Amino acid sequence: MFKTGIVRDKRYIDHRTGDFHPESHKRLEIIYDMLNDSDMIDRYVDVPVREATEEELLYIHSKDYIDLVAATAGKPSSFLDADTQTSPGSYLAALLAVGGLCNAIKMVNEGELNNAFALVRPPGHHAERSRGMGFCLFNNVAIGAIYAQKELGPKRILIADWDLHHGNSTQHSFEDDPSILYFSTHQYPYYPGSGSFNEVGKGKGEGYTVNVPLSTGYGDAEYIAIYQQILQPIAKEFKPDLVLVSIGIDIYMGDPLGGMSVTPDGFAGLTRTLMEIAQLSCDGKIVLTLEGGYNLQGLRDSVKAILKELRGESTIKDRDWSGQEDKRILTPVLDKAKEIQGRYWKI
Repeated sequence: MFKTGIVRDKRYIDHRTGDFHPESHKRLEIIYDMLNDSDMIDRYVDVPVREATEEELLYIHSKDYIDLVAATAGKPSSFLDADTQTSPGSYLAALLAVGGLCNAIKMVNEGELNNAFALVRPPGHHAERSRGMGFCLFNNVAIGAIYAQKELGPKRILIADWDLHHGNSTQHSFEDDPSILYFSTHQYPYYPGSGSFNEVGKGKGEGYTVNVPLSTGYGDAEYIAIYQQILQPIAKEFKPDLVLVSIGIDIYMGDPLGGMSVTPDGFAGLTRTLMEIAQLSCDGKIVLTLEGGYNLQGLRDSVKAILKELRGESTIKDRDWSGQEDKRILTPVLDKAKEIQGRYWKI
């Protein structure tokens, strides 16, 4: 068994978005309840939670924007954009989301844990330098990556993002940085509208942004084929010192905002693929953080499958999805990704 950490704190639930908002406190309530199941309780290490410092937030965000979010603390509902709102407890929850993820990264990097999953909210990968958007306040995973580089020693970091929506802020944060490779699969064209095949990074970072935009209907076999045939060879060549993953459960087959068909078994398979990448390049050092996912039963079942895979209690054993792919939708995507990325990588 692996020693797997989890980041959880009831104060994440104090970020309130209203009863009818898809990114509601109920998302974590159902996940935290699942952690008390007989096959889950007492099997994971709780990662201590702390508030992020202003210095850490400044790795990605502007001082004016940080002050704007800080000013919402203790105040009734405020809107950062049409989809992104705050409540009295949102600023603290956002600080704890960043700080909790950074603590998980530190514990994995230092060998106290084999891997970890930050079960936090608000999510982060849409929050731009000076703008909250897409339900996100601070970009947790982007700050975590810079924290790892500045404080812990890893130089090359892979950020993989399988959320339904493209991580616009994560891409923008690192598109000119060859030390951080950003890989994203996402429904396209769709919110936020970025993430085309041809967005490959800029300047010294050209080739270190890898986008695989997808139409609707992709399921377990198609997703796993993309990660095995596109990401795995690129990551083998890039050789990251740490793997971070933005986990979106909104590619689940029943998600109200999505059009994908991934099952809990598929999430386990994707997790295994990324664990194999980490094992080959950085002694298995991998940290996941929660982004989207709005079907509550799907969240419960899929997060459980991911956690079991991380701990080494696989729910899929030696399952092989090859041969089960829908070639009609998969082959053109693989061909296009290989054509574009073949300019930079041996794929």
